[in-house]
Amino acid sequence: MEEVTQLTPYEMLGGAAPLRQLVDRFYDIMDTDPRVVPLRQMHGPDLTPIRQKLFEFLSGWLGGPSLFIEKYGHPMLRARHMPFAVDEDARDQWLLCMYTAMDEIPMEQTLRDHLEDAFFRTADFMRNR
Repeated sequence: MEEVTQLTPYEMLGGAAPLRQLVDRFYDIMDTDPRVVPLRQMHGPDLTPIRQKLFEFLSGWLGGPSLFIEKYGHPMLRARHMPFAVDEDARDQWLLCMYTAMDEIPMEQTLRDHLEDAFFRTADFMRNR
């Protein structure tokens, strides 16, 4: 009997290098796009630490190495975002950055559709206002 293996989104994306590119592009957009100034202002002046944390989180979230959990424990996303006023505008600004970054990363449409849905559901769950 032949074993069927299904690739994780992390594997479908191509692993660590494309994920790093996605995260870096996400924060580059956040840092320069005037449409997301309120979102950018929620972050500290140096985006380097948060770039690394998002990379580590997304690695595990997409089915790759659980880098974030190994370093920090359970992500507890809502609790970690509670100090910030995350409303629909903040959610939509975050999604704008992520979807725009995704435009620059080659991926199959099925993966793109899956990620857009998963990012929307997760970003929407972060709303606390």
